[in-house]
Amino acid sequence: MALLACEGMASPLAGPFDLTLAAGEAIAISGPSGAGKSLFLRMLADLDPNQGGVWLNGVARSAIPAPEWRRRVAYLPADSGWWRPDIAGHFAPGQRAEAAALAARLLLDAALLEAPVARLSTGERSRLALIRALLGAPAVLLADEPTGALDPAATAAVEALLGERREAGLGLILVSHDPAQGDRLGARRRRIVARRFAAEEAP
Repeated sequence: MALLACEGMASPLAGPFDLTLAAGEAIAISGPSGAGKSLFLRMLADLDPNQGGVWLNGVARSAIPAPEWRRRVAYLPADSGWWRPDIAGHFAPGQRAEAAALAARLLLDAALLEAPVARLSTGERSRLALIRALLGAPAVLLADEPTGALDPAATAAVEALLGERREAGLGLILVSHDPAQGDRLGARRRRIVARRFAAEEAP
């Protein structure tokens, strides 16, 4: 049974899409700007209206409350969203130790967990958003350009952490304009052109 599957998933803006993702598998989504890559991720996360079938471990998305679906199929946007003025307000008190450990893994000073959001760089915010998503223990992570704002060292740290989580069973679908990133993550490739899948590329 696939960890995540969609069949005929479509909206007035994109699709239909058919895809299966196994536990521990990664799929790298590529395509030109405006092709519909982010739309595809948002549709899987149930953030944009769509129709068709979507399942997690064989359970239909329609049978899972939306907040629970979005925790288990977590969407990490290219431009992370923060709704409180400081980072600490986005983590539960019991998550502080684990968040600090993950921050160290991602080459971040743990003090940033107490910092005002407005004072952080784009790259710091993107890594903290990844930590926030992983602390929810998702089954699937939908990552839109997760290293687009990072230098090579930070990119390598993110990829190493994602690789470890994949070995533990995390399913990963990521949008990346760097073909080598998919190779480093051992991902199979899909390409979106004109808001639909093109022929599947070789791994």
